[in-house]
Amino acid sequence: MSKVTRTHPQSPAPHAADSHDLIRVHGARENNLKDVSVELPKRRLTVFTGVSGSGKSSLVFDTVAAESQRMINETYSAFVQGFMPTLARPEVDVLDGLTTAIIVDQQRMGSDPRSTVGTATDAHAMLRILFSRLGKPHIGPPSAYSFNTASIRSSGAIAVGNKKAVKATYHRTGGMCTRCEGRGSVSDIDLTQLYDDSKSLADGAFTIPGWKSDSQWTVGLYAQSGFLDPHKPIRRFTKKEMRDFLYGEPTKVKVNGVNLTYEGLIPKIQKSFLAKDKESMQPHIRAFVERAVTFTTCPECEGTRLSEGARSSKIKKVSIADACAMEIRDLAAWVRGLAEPTVAPLLTALQQTLDSFVEIGLGYLALDRPSGTLSGGEAQRVKMIRHLGSSLTDTTYVFDEPTIGLHPHDIERMNKLLLRLRDKGNTVLVVEHKPETIAIADHVVDLGPGAGAEGGTVCFEGTVEGLRASGTVTGRHLDDRAAVKKTVREATGALEIRGANTHNLHDVDVDVPLGVLTVVTGVAGSGKSSLVHGSIPAGEGVVSVDQTPIRGSRRSNPATYTGLLDPIRKAFAKANDVKPGLFSANSEGACPNCNGAGVIYTDLAMMAGVSTTCEECEGKRFDASVLEYTLGGRDISEVLAMSVTEAEEFFGAGEARTPAAHKVLERLVDVGLGYVSLGQPLTTLSGGERQRLKLATHMAEKGGVYVLDEPTAGLHLADVEQLLALLDRLVDSGKTVIVVEHHQAVMAHADWIIDLGPGAGHDGGRIVFEGTPADLVAARSTRTGEHLAAYVGA
Repeated sequence: MSKVTRTHPQSPAPHAADSHDLIRVHGARENNLKDVSVELPKRRLTVFTGVSGSGKSSLVFDTVAAESQRMINETYSAFVQGFMPTLARPEVDVLDGLTTAIIVDQQRMGSDPRSTVGTATDAHAMLRILFSRLGKPHIGPPSAYSFNTASIRSSGAIAVGNKKAVKATYHRTGGMCTRCEGRGSVSDIDLTQLYDDSKSLADGAFTIPGWKSDSQWTVGLYAQSGFLDPHKPIRRFTKKEMRDFLYGEPTKVKVNGVNLTYEGLIPKIQKSFLAKDKESMQPHIRAFVERAVTFTTCPECEGTRLSEGARSSKIKKVSIADACAMEIRDLAAWVRGLAEPTVAPLLTALQQTLDSFVEIGLGYLALDRPSGTLSGGEAQRVKMIRHLGSSLTDTTYVFDEPTIGLHPHDIERMNKLLLRLRDKGNTVLVVEHKPETIAIADHVVDLGPGAGAEGGTVCFEGTVEGLRASGTVTGRHLDDRAAVKKTVREATGALEIRGANTHNLHDVDVDVPLGVLTVVTGVAGSGKSSLVHGSIPAGEGVVSVDQTPIRGSRRSNPATYTGLLDPIRKAFAKANDVKPGLFSANSEGACPNCNGAGVIYTDLAMMAGVSTTCEECEGKRFDASVLEYTLGGRDISEVLAMSVTEAEEFFGAGEARTPAAHKVLERLVDVGLGYVSLGQPLTTLSGGERQRLKLATHMAEKGGVYVLDEPTAGLHLADVEQLLALLDRLVDSGKTVIVVEHHQAVMAHADWIIDLGPGAGHDGGRIVFEGTPADLVAARSTRTGEHLAAYVGA
């Protein structure tokens, strides 16, 4: 037998495969990018910085990650591609050296009430299998423990072709509670908010917004349907009339010669109001829905969503409902105590998933937590779970501000996870504003110098030390440290909260001072949002700006979202003596060729659709006849092309002076959106820009107390100064501002701090400090105090 000998030369010739160590981007022009060219090192951590709207997401997500995903999709057959989202090739000349991209973004996980932390990950599926194998009494397969699966029993005859019909019975065991249909809560409509039962339909009994007495589509339909006496007070309706009035089945009727569909008031309200997303409603409609609809815990399943059978099956005296209600770190300890060889592989996989939750700082969550209630940062970390134990290497991980919603204590943990992914041989691309995460980068790409049209170029590319010395906006602000206020404002009163016990709060008693800037702090999961949103009544005088995302199509823009377009259209109509509807690209004034979209879309089935600028209106969206009408020498398309700053000047004086429009524009400038154009589609705005647009809209509401949930989310270090100035203006105008925040600059700027903790979940929910920022720094008695002291250099 011959012996194989191997030689190990001292300096092997470089292999051609080892030369591909860069991702090369040349000539990127997506959104506001101006022929950007960069070279990103593979198997390194690259952080992208720059002011909000400078083009970071356009480069990382819309160019690099989008092209990687598009090329992977093209490897599938045309049949499979037909079921996948179609992606157009990004506007870029050269993209070389790409690897498979895994995107972990901040998109919320959907507000479907059936979606929970458990169902959004694999944890709930594994628990169902576990209970179907070990649960006593045995009630059926895994579907018997699912609140999204109803029990079904059916029988009948089935015939195939010319064969004789065969009797068949179908049976499926599900775990869904039949009363609430697996939602855990039941909705109830307060009828007193819909009508005044002392009046008749003819006398204007309806109190529903938009239901005018002269409308045949609403009030007229009920009054002239023939089912009801329009002149009889509602409280005198017979049982049959009341049933027809509230729950009548859809029926064709003729009203004033027009064929309409009559249906009961309750289903009509559910379809016209409750089926819509609350965030997309006009403020007065949203207020009506909040008044008229109440959600209560389902009395049958007590909020567990599960049938009695599913709740009766237990392992070591614990049902699947009990397991899902536990904090994940407690559930992990319970699973660790189950030594059952028959399901050993399942227990190992479940244990790893639960341990990943704990490792990533989400051990305080429960698997039955609705996924729609997670913050943007929590949702992003839940998506990271499946990647932590992955064996993949040479993959590109793309993160969108992974530190958002994290306390400085938790940011250290997140940084370790990012470095761990890199050290496994992966390329990690991170869009980030926090200096703590920028500091760990191997490579930095700084975009700017400004936002919108003033951004889109690479200002710096190199190391963190090079960025500090570069003189760019990010470089200058990287070492910014806000000083603790020497003098704080005096409170004018107090908002008393007594016995607060929402979620993990332990009967908290606290006085929130009025007339000052109060910052509520604490580690993620300590109970900040539960205290602020769950205990401060969202009634008259309270304006709450939470983290729910803005929804809008490509037809929505800052002008339509803020209500700015209404006074502009009226001003155009008055100046030209025509109808306001002409100046809407979604109504009468739309270009007939593209229906007001400005572009023509060509659907190419499984290939990416093509959009071309409309030849008739040249992308202006309006009919040519509408563009002949002007205001102050500008037509409506030219006004929508203006930036907010230009428009503020235009509508502030001269022939185009429109006070109502000028007020809205002032608020947009105040929140730092002066560079955004009025007609820019909402779909092209960054997360930080949308947050500020929402803040500007809510500033129009009349209220004495403003509640803001992490307003620094998506803000560059330079923009935080502008936000602090805005908060100061609100307080100085007599408002009370309460901010849930982790950013140390906002803490240092506060007049009063309420710190919750000491930990997360059942380890939190208590007030661990109340006082001024200076007292918190001096005491250093909490995690927040330690980090704030380090930040201000005390």
